[in-house]
Amino acid sequence: MSQMGFPLDRRSLLAGLALLPLAGAAGAQGLGSGLGGVLGKASDSALDKLAVPGAFYADPAVRIMLPLLGGGGGLLGQVLSKGSKLGLTDGLTRKLNDAAGLAAKEAKPVFRAAIDRLTLSDVPGIATQNDGASQYLRRSAGDELTAKLRPLIDSALGKTGAFTALNRLSGKSGVPALSGLTRDKLGASVTDQALNGIFRYIGAEEAKLRANPLKPAESLLKGILGN
Repeated sequence: MSQMGFPLDRRSLLAGLALLPLAGAAGAQGLGSGLGGVLGKASDSALDKLAVPGAFYADPAVRIMLPLLGGGGGLLGQVLSKGSKLGLTDGLTRKLNDAAGLAAKEAKPVFRAAIDRLTLSDVPGIATQNDGASQYLRRSAGDELTAKLRPLIDSALGKTGAFTALNRLSGKSGVPALSGLTRDKLGASVTDQALNGIFRYIGAEEAKLRANPLKPAESLLKGILGN
């Protein structure tokens, strides 16, 4: 059993141990070329996939939805359903997802900079979990990434016409105003949801990279641990 309480199969252990020397050498110098390289590749790949037009909307696991607002946590999408039938929403949900994709396209330098500044404090957890580095990035730099991603989201919401659609809907029906939906709240919600989706994809990409550790390192560890 691992320290985190999850069973480790032999391949996961090998992959984790293969990363430990690289991680331990990093110390206060950052993640180093080992985990830093894995995490950098994972973030680049994840952002490339989500930057493809329509990617966010096409995947229900990361699709951006209208935010929960109002007393009792009512879903604004339900409130707007009647407006949709009248043609008032102007494809607002689609525009939110398009905005998230545009932001993902511009976010590589933001994530790379955050990765370069990370230092290690939980090597075993990072090394032995398939998405350990992704989780560590989120714990350590989540607030920074939210702050840096928000302007990209706001800009993208303007480019896709989401804010214009919101203003049009508000002027015609008054529903967003009654439900508490503002441009600021919409931007914050899309940012949070987009970041959730990005980290979901980064974790999946990290797991793929870990599933195929460098052959020299794997061979060395197999020799130490036995066949």
